Order: sequence, then structure tokens, then C-alpha cells
Amino acid sequence: MPLPPEFDLAGVGFGPSNLALAIAVAEHNATAAEPLTAHFLERQRSFGWHRGMLLEDATMQVSFLKDLATMRNPVSGFGFLPYLHERGRLVDFINHKTFFPLRTEFHDYLEWAAAKVDDQVSYHREVVSVRESDGCFEVRTSDGDVCRARNLVLGTGLRPNLPDGAVPSDRAWHNTELLHRVDTVGKPDRCVVVGAGQSAAETTAFLHDRFPEAEICSVFARYGYRPSDDSAFANRIFDPSGVDAFYSAPEDVKQRLMNYHGNTNYSAVDIDLIDDLYRRRYRENVQGRERLRIFPASRLADVVEDEAVRVTVESLTTGEKTVLEADLLVYATGYRPADPSSLLGDLDGRCRRDEHGRLRVERDYRLVAPDLPGAIYLQGGTEHTHGITSSLLSNTAVRAGEILASVLGRLDAADWSSECAVRESA
Repeated sequence: MPLPPEFDLAGVGFGPSNLALAIAVAEHNATAAEPLTAHFLERQRSFGWHRGMLLEDATMQVSFLKDLATMRNPVSGFGFLPYLHERGRLVDFINHKTFFPLRTEFHDYLEWAAAKVDDQVSYHREVVSVRESDGCFEVRTSDGDVCRARNLVLGTGLRPNLPDGAVPSDRAWHNTELLHRVDTVGKPDRCVVVGAGQSAAETTAFLHDRFPEAEICSVFARYGYRPSDDSAFANRIFDPSGVDAFYSAPEDVKQRLMNYHGNTNYSAVDIDLIDDLYRRRYRENVQGRERLRIFPASRLADVVEDEAVRVTVESLTTGEKTVLEADLLVYATGYRPADPSSLLGDLDGRCRRDEHGRLRVERDYRLVAPDLPGAIYLQGGTEHTHGITSSLLSNTAVRAGEILASVLGRLDAADWSSECAVRESA
């Protein structure tokens, strides 16, 4: 007779989303008569979140109140304010009069929170497959370890997005590697940055400061950087009620909402940074030495590497081509959700899809797969069903609470318990 499942819930990945879920589990277990057993598997050797873009002066674009717990539990001991208190900076932060802490500080908060629930996570464990075994899920890692659980939550994060045909190399890479690799390029004469979003603008400003003798070229298809819309009414699309409204909306309305409010997040830049880059360019124009060059309404027509990176930039309006001999090419071209299909293997075929071939997802972030032994939840990759907050911090705490409530409800259901028992004894 097979052994019973080791955990009620297993998580793949341990970024901010699954960290928020681990915190919700810990708070639940602190008062529960029967604790929920949960464990998370993370391929990194320790907790880390976009370390390559932790620029020293970059700030968060989301309020500190949208931390890992506060919007789910305002009195949580895992919030950003308890972190500040423990670090001895609460009064100083209040006097700072900002909702947007440094990105490096918020990362330190995430590490602080992760350390408090490290009994729920195994680091340096890369999940390679998931399959059904004896009425439960069997999660296997690259080193041969196996984790068995009744339910799964996939929080595998985002993957760097590169333009079609782009080939990473020692001198051409995605901006997620910026701080990890910038010291390897020596003293470049010219750097090229591709992209029009926040990361592209931050990378451009960073390289312009880091290499004061180098020419920094920014290439993007827009005519100019577009400011992000963080106005009060537009920000309501990130509210929990905004997720409800989006989920229940017809497909054409979903698409319109994404089009209307894409500039709250996608390919949009903080206005202060836009103004800063414009001031730099204007100042250099006055001084007669243009070191920051902007190529608007343009695209990369060709990239060839030999002694240098030869980048051909083509104007979309005139067709004129400019060849730039560069020492570094940075693709600040965004991210895409990790596709769970390859990880799920044969189980993917038992998950239902919509008319566009996309995974169907319930309101509680559970894949529609009625013949699987348990539930599979997605933390990310649900923009088509739940909207813009799918991969953002804005709704992380609330989403974690909703997933936890769903797991607990299924475990408590009599039909689920009897079904699992039958499957285990078969």
C-alpha cells in the first residue's frame, strides 16, 4: 500500500508569490487545530528577486503597503512595517515621507521574510517533472529527490524575453544580468540599449553614469518613452475588486481593459526618470558633446558579432539605417510568464484550455482539470483570466490568501477526503 502524501501542498518556485503563500500558511498554522503541511522547492541557492537590477538608487513602483501580507492581514508580523521596526528604521522611513522604498531595501525585506519561513523551503532544488502517482502529485527534482503532495502551486516566475533571432553572448545579454555582468565589459566606448520600458530607461541611465566616457544609445519603436499611469483611478485595476471585475468580464472587454490600462505597467516609465534622461540629453546638446543618443521609432535590423557588436538600427519612419559599433548590447525587452506545460508533462493534456489554446483557470487560480487527483494553482501566467496583477506584487498577498482558502476548503470537503482515500488504497 503506497505511503500517504507527505504534504498537503507543494510549491514549485519560491519568489515573492510563493513566499507570500508560505507566510499565509505560517499564520494559518499558528492558530489552526490541524496545521496545513506545505513545502516549496526553489532552484536558486538562496532567496533572490531580480538581483541583476537592484540598482542602488532605483525605487519600487508599488506602495510598500502592497507587501507580502498587509493587504491580506493588516496586523501581520510579516509586513514591511514590522521589518522596518526590527531593522531600526521605522521612524526614519516615516520621516522620509514616501510610499516607494528603494528596491534594494525592499529586497532586504523579502529576504528577511523568507528567513522567517525557511522551514517550508528547500533551496537549490530544481524541479524537472511532475506526475500523478498513487492518487497524488509526485514532484521530482534534478538531483532525484521526490516530494509528494495532494495539491500543487506553480510559482515559477518570469523568463527574460529576447527579440526573435537574438543570440545572447558575452557582449549581448538581457538586462536581468546587468549587475552580474557589467564589470566584465571593461571600459566600453559605446553601449546600445534596446527597449522602451522602465528597465530600459533605468539601464540607460545606469550605463550613462557608470561609463562617463562612453556613448550610450537607446533604441526603441516608440517616438519617446511613455510615462506610466499611476493615477488613483487607473490604479484601481490593481485592486482585489479589479481582479473580480476582470475575471467576470466578457473576452472582448478583457482585451479592451488590457489595452486601456497597459501603460500602468507595460513599456512605461516613471515620469521623473523620463525627465532626468531628457535633461541629460539637453545638457549634452548645450555642451556640444552628445553622449546619450536616442533612436526613436526605430528597430534593430541586424546584429553581427566579431571584434565588436555591430548593430544596425533602422528608422521605422524613413527606413534610414545607422550602423553602430558597440562594446555592449543590452536587451531590456521585458519578460514573459514561464510556461507550465513542459513541467507538467503528461498532466498538461488533462488540463482544459479555452478556444485560444490558453489554460482555463478558475477564480481561485486553480487550473480547470477535473480528472486530476488534486488541484494545481498558478501564481503567474493568468493575465488572460485575472488581468494585469497576474505577475505583479500589487495583489500578491490577497492572491496567496485566496489560494490558501481554496486549498483548505478542498481538504476539508468530505468528497475530496473520500476520493483521496480511495485513490491511495487502490
